Amino acid sequence: MTTTTLLHIDASPRSGRSGAVVHGSHSRRLSHHFVSTWQAARPHDEVIYRDFGTAPPQAITGDWIHSAFTRAEAREPWMHEVLAESDAFIAELRRADVIVMGTPMYNYSAPATVKAWIDNIVRVGETFDMDPSLDYPYIPLLAERPRRTVLLTAHGSSGFGPGGMQAHLNFLVPGVKAALGLLGLHEVHDIAVEHAEDRGDLLDRSMTEALSGIEQLVRDLQAKVQVG
Repeated sequence: MTTTTLLHIDASPRSGRSGAVVHGSHSRRLSHHFVSTWQAARPHDEVIYRDFGTAPPQAITGDWIHSAFTRAEAREPWMHEVLAESDAFIAELRRADVIVMGTPMYNYSAPATVKAWIDNIVRVGETFDMDPSLDYPYIPLLAERPRRTVLLTAHGSSGFGPGGMQAHLNFLVPGVKAALGLLGLHEVHDIAVEHAEDRGDLLDRSMTEALSGIEQLVRDLQAKVQVG
């Protein structure tokens, strides 16, 4: 069996998982369920884990921009130091076959930690390139093989899915999809748990549906992995 590499990212600042810890994170529960379900069927697959809730990525600075837009062969030692974290994130992304991200929705969008990770991995000459002579000048550099993304989100209220009453306010899923698409990662599956603020039966039903959907998605993706 070919080994598959999962890049597992959690972005919630809550340290525990709901269902196991009081006031635990719903998004951590979803991502853990995906990875544990995956490993139950494929225990030898590799899992790279990043916890941005406890170790957030550094935000982009002027020094980062200066370093990233300096040709690699011309960079000074301090520039390599500034880009070290970004280089590590990109290396993990290159290794990954499946990217699993658990993240809450904050103010209709992604937490700052997720945005910081995106800013660190979207690098010209590394994960995408540009050719101004083309009608669409952006060239993805991570499209050489299939990479599948699973975006598992937690929403305080509801109706953020397609056709929902708040779908037009969901900037989390489209924002992540757009950034990853620039790199060539176009296959993005998203599952959400809603009603976190409502709690009670509404939250319980939403969680049950999300966990069931994750189990089916694992089966579907593992079938794709097995056939290449």
